Amino acid sequence: MNTKLICPECKNEVDLVKYPNLAVGMVVECNHCGMTLAVKELGPEVKTEIVDEGK
Repeated sequence: MNTKLICPECKNEVDLVKYPNLAVGMVVECNHCGMTLAVKELGPEVKTEIVDEGK
């Protein structure tokens, strides 16, 4: 899967290596700012919703 996730908070690309089976409904954490994001839609660019503000 060649997907890309940009954090809506810090605008950095989230490293998805820890999430090899990324799926809608999963919660991922931005490795830059700690923002917790829920996956809403998969595609070339992953759409997310903020769950928690992070660090």
